[in-house]
Amino acid sequence: MAALVLVLMLPLLAQSQDSNFGNWLIYIGNKKLNSKWNIHNEVQYRNYNTIGDLEQLLLRTGVGYNLTENNNNLLLGYGYILSENYVGDSNEKVSVNEHRIFQQFTTKHKVGKLKFNHRYRFEQRFVEDDFKMRFRYFLNLQVPLSKKEKVDNTYYLSAYNEIFLNTKTSIFDRNRLYGGLGYHLNSKIRFEAGYMNQFFETSSRDQFNIIAFVTF
Repeated sequence: MAALVLVLMLPLLAQSQDSNFGNWLIYIGNKKLNSKWNIHNEVQYRNYNTIGDLEQLLLRTGVGYNLTENNNNLLLGYGYILSENYVGDSNEKVSVNEHRIFQQFTTKHKVGKLKFNHRYRFEQRFVEDDFKMRFRYFLNLQVPLSKKEKVDNTYYLSAYNEIFLNTKTSIFDRNRLYGGLGYHLNSKIRFEAGYMNQFFETSSRDQFNIIAFVTF
């Protein structure tokens, strides 16, 4: 637990040094209706700096269907995204509203104790008066740090890479590379804290992510 507390304190340390290190606070929930159907819900509060300088507020929900129990899921979803974009090098911001429809397929498998999660997502994005489409591929790896069979009160390492590709030029949108430490409170609740770097076509940005996953 001490290691997780130290990781959670990193945004506060960054703030005391006036860092431009961004911070994302993320909640991801999954409601199982039965063995086949589930409801996804998600809230992300993204800041340019440690906290208090809003970059994006993202709200996402969807209905999923399990092709096989717990391993292969199809989902149809909707997202609302409010972006607060800086105008050039000034301190002025402009608000951009986006409505997003997406379809995704998620599949999971194990190799020994290693857990792999693949997600394929296709998005239709209504950004103010513009329409865009984008494909995303997400690969996540979890490495348990305990030999216990039950996950209650256990730690794990988590890493992922996600690439974003537009259907029009420029094709490459961004790439996200993440590594962090996770803690299973029990089989339904887990927390993660870690570092993410976003690579854009001509720039990159560092983020500190704190994530809560809840299944109910």
